[in-house]
Amino acid sequence: MAAIGRRLPGLWRTLDVTVRDGAFAVALAVASFVPAWRGHGTEVGDLTNRPFDALAYLVIALECLPLALRRRWPALCLALVYLGFALDQIRGYHTVAGTALPIALLSVAAHQPRRRFLVAGAFSIAYVPLAVALDRRGSTEGPAGFVSFYLVLGVAWGLGEWLRLSRAAEDERRRHVAEATRTAERTRIARELHDVVTHHVTAMVVQAEAARYLTAAPEKLDATLTAVTDTGRHAISDLRHLLDLLDPGHGTPGSRTPALGDLSALVEQTRRAGQPVSLEVVGEGRSFPGGSAEVAAYRVVQEALTNALKYAHGSATSVHVRHGDGEVTVSVTTLGGAAALGGAAAGIGGSGRGLAGLRERVGVLGGEFSAGWDAGRGFVVRARIPAGGGGA
Repeated sequence: MAAIGRRLPGLWRTLDVTVRDGAFAVALAVASFVPAWRGHGTEVGDLTNRPFDALAYLVIALECLPLALRRRWPALCLALVYLGFALDQIRGYHTVAGTALPIALLSVAAHQPRRRFLVAGAFSIAYVPLAVALDRRGSTEGPAGFVSFYLVLGVAWGLGEWLRLSRAAEDERRRHVAEATRTAERTRIARELHDVVTHHVTAMVVQAEAARYLTAAPEKLDATLTAVTDTGRHAISDLRHLLDLLDPGHGTPGSRTPALGDLSALVEQTRRAGQPVSLEVVGEGRSFPGGSAEVAAYRVVQEALTNALKYAHGSATSVHVRHGDGEVTVSVTTLGGAAALGGAAAGIGGSGRGLAGLRERVGVLGGEFSAGWDAGRGFVVRARIPAGGGGA
């Protein structure tokens, strides 16, 4: 029974709004026939209470049942409810069903898509004949009483306007959140494409350029072309993995996010492109493979090696990775090429997705990033990244 009770609210929300509003309309109609509540409903005009007769049943139905349409056709709902309310007051039934009138007004203000104030104007005009008819039937309300009742109905209208504006503001907030999410995802995809494509294509270009000068050494030429082919295969594999992330339903079995454990392969690929690279890893990683810190650290090394290939080809490069207490520290140092690498660090001619993108990626994880010339050492890219982040 407890499980059923927990499921009922969800099942109720799945029903059409007409069904849900219809249930409320029927409940209000039934409440109108409770003997203790007769003559104690919404009242204007102060006419003498009249016992229920056959017409009272029609009046109650006319006031209550249209509430089933209050969100789908609010203007029609108000017209029918007002007609029933007018008969209710003129005949002196004063039923609980009269409560439907402020509810119908609130519904028009909250749910009528357009011409709300035209409907409000028509209602205001229609209210005048009702006040005149009640006055001629002996009402003791006087103009002040009718105006007061009209102002109370105005409060119901104002509440409906507030609900509509609140709902519109929430919809706008959700739209902004969705747009921001889409923008962030597009930025992430662009950054991943930059990281994957730039590194592999740079290596292939360097290798292809070197192959032009090896025509007299067939063995070296063959090795260089093989390296180009391997780099191309790596690029295709990484791009396929990226596409798998974008469309998980068509993912390749076994595809995964690059992690620091893949650095040896990355360094070896860079070496085959003609860049002398050394790798030193200190400590053991404590973050989960493929976590945000792992991916960010891998991308820092990948981007630094790509820039070394592009701007300081042939210069000695060292990669140092340290797994500390709750953080990963990465340092990539390249000797020579200071001017060109400095330009890369400043974003000269860049797209903003290289080192600048890395600074943003590391910053989001709460880490620190720097890139610049260190006198006596060379061009140094450093990053300190808190470990144990969630999946990328």
